[in-house]
Parts: sequence; structure tokens; C-alpha cells
Amino acid sequence: MKSSGEPGSLKALLATHHAPGRLDWIGLRAARLAPLQSVRAVRITEAGLDGDHGRTGKRAVTLIQAEHLPVIAALCGLEAVTPAVLRRNLVISGINLSALRGQEILLGEVRLRLTTVCAPCSRMEAALGPGGYNAIRSHGGWCAEVISGGGISLGDSLLPA
Repeated sequence: MKSSGEPGSLKALLATHHAPGRLDWIGLRAARLAPLQSVRAVRITEAGLDGDHGRTGKRAVTLIQAEHLPVIAALCGLEAVTPAVLRRNLVISGINLSALRGQEILLGEVRLRLTTVCAPCSRMEAALGPGGYNAIRSHGGWCAEVISGGGISLGDSLLPA
């Protein structure tokens, strides 16, 4: 068996990604049920994105994989699903967020830790139609806590810390 850290070991495989991820979309909501507004850049503090109703702790920021949007749309029988409908803060492409679970990541000037699956809520049935709740299960993204804040903007790279 290969020792930890050797090429081909499980630890090395888990740490290897094809390329960095990329921040494709940022959404803020001023109040709990308010619609999301798309922005090009934002500051993140311990409480989450400035201007968002987020909360401090393990669910301060929500992220979703861009590659999952067409999957959710297909499972709902829709042509497309926009990030705003799914109510996540950040859309990331090019890296498997699930592979980063429990790890710290760097995004722009910010350090986050992916903490838990971002489960769908019952409002997804109204937003996406019958089956919307189940379509998002396992595709709904991740919650993250803020380790250190700073600025992020569209196009920023996402890397394991």
C-alpha cells in the first residue's frame, strides 16, 4: 500500500484537481424571502456577504456548482435554471465542490471552509414545479463558514487552501 502523500495514494488523489475553480455569479438578498440581486463584486465578513441577510457560522455563505444547474433543470423538465431561483450566493465552475467538503478554500481574498450540504427548502416546489425539491437533492451546493474575509469578484479563482 502506498504511504500517505505518495503519488497515487488516496491522500494525493483527494488533493489533486484538474484546475482551479472560477467564480461565475454572485447573488445577494437583502431579506430572508427577498429575490436575489446579481452583483459583480462583494466583500465578505464573518457574517457572510455584505448586503446579504446571511448569518455568522457554518452557513454564512452558500455555494453551488455551475455544472449542476443543467442537471437540476433536466430533472425538473425545464430548459434552464438560473442561480437566483436556487437562492445560493455563489456559483462556482470548473472544480468539484463536493471533493472540497470539510476543507478550507481560497476565493479572491477570502478563506472559507465548506461545512455542510445546502439542503433544498420546500419553496423549490413552487419555484421549479413538482419534483423541484427532489431535483435539487445532492445538487444543491454547500454551506461555508468564513475563516477570513475580504473581497471577491467575478472571475476569481477558487483553490484548495
